[in-house]
Amino acid sequence: MGYVAVKGGTKAIEASIKRLTYERLKESEIIEVKTIMATMRSLVDQVMSESSLYSPFLAALSIKQAEGSMEEAVFIMRAHRSTLPRLYYSQTVESESMFVERRISASFKDIPEGQLLGATTDYTHRLLDFSLLDERVKQNEEWVKAYELELANIKATDKVSYFPKVVEYLRKEGLFDTYEADDTKPVDITKENLPFPAPRSARLQVLTRGQTGAVTALGYASLRGYGQVHPTVGEVRVGALPVYVDQPNGTGQNHEDPYYIGEIKVSEVESFVPVSTKNQKNEAELEFEIGYGVCYGQNETKAIAMSILDQCLEHPESNFPTHDEEFVLLHIDSVESTGFISHLKLPHYVTFQSKLDSVREVKKEGKE
Repeated sequence: MGYVAVKGGTKAIEASIKRLTYERLKESEIIEVKTIMATMRSLVDQVMSESSLYSPFLAALSIKQAEGSMEEAVFIMRAHRSTLPRLYYSQTVESESMFVERRISASFKDIPEGQLLGATTDYTHRLLDFSLLDERVKQNEEWVKAYELELANIKATDKVSYFPKVVEYLRKEGLFDTYEADDTKPVDITKENLPFPAPRSARLQVLTRGQTGAVTALGYASLRGYGQVHPTVGEVRVGALPVYVDQPNGTGQNHEDPYYIGEIKVSEVESFVPVSTKNQKNEAELEFEIGYGVCYGQNETKAIAMSILDQCLEHPESNFPTHDEEFVLLHIDSVESTGFISHLKLPHYVTFQSKLDSVREVKKEGKE
């Protein structure tokens, strides 16, 4: 593809950037980064997920800088991430150790230790709340104090810090296969090119970094008939996962050796997908497989869609685009897709003039 260097445009570019700053400042309103962190949690979580950088503060800053543009905020975060040193690798995080804030199942009414609705908009009315126009800080503080007092007066009958996985109880019944732990080093797509066919570790990394809207759209497409996966959500979990790193000079064999460096909030989904298999007698029988989805923050819709696409890509089918890993994985990345679309705004003088000359020549020959 040919490009022509833009000459003499420095002053115009500087003026354009000044105009951009003016558009942001002209209303004389300033939104603090801490305000974005406190009031736009879902937006912050999406930016962290798509940029593969867990930092609510930096995500909020990128949102402010990008004036609310998701694509631009993710681009900024990815660019910043590329400058950071990689000092250590954490230990494998086990989701069984999640400190659960929310836990539901669409497959069972009663699950071990019960369902925990937590904080969600799933049960709210989608009507404009005009009372938000009259919010006052003092009024909000009073409400928070009253709610915290209400919580303090609740006497819990059982103290459950960690909830068991629903699928483990089904495994005990022999309804799901038990697999040995796979210690194969995962592919890091941020340090090496995405290979095809892609191993599952690479596919999951691309899916969890994928643009939320794109992942959701392709998951929805599978449900509507452009794929063969229509699961039942076995369990949705939202909570905090502890992160540990080994001592630099230690063996890491003892439980007390690793350093606890903090926690990350994630949404995790395990979907149950019915599949038809052949038994030893070559008879068709129904079994279940698990579609897996996980992403930073509370972003349950994306995690569910990710679990659908995970199962789609486990069973390649040429007739369905959602089962084609190259189609899915190469088109859901926010920076890649918006970058390539936006590059069409750059000068294409040479290529267009070449096409224009060809059209003129054909028109000229037709008249002759």
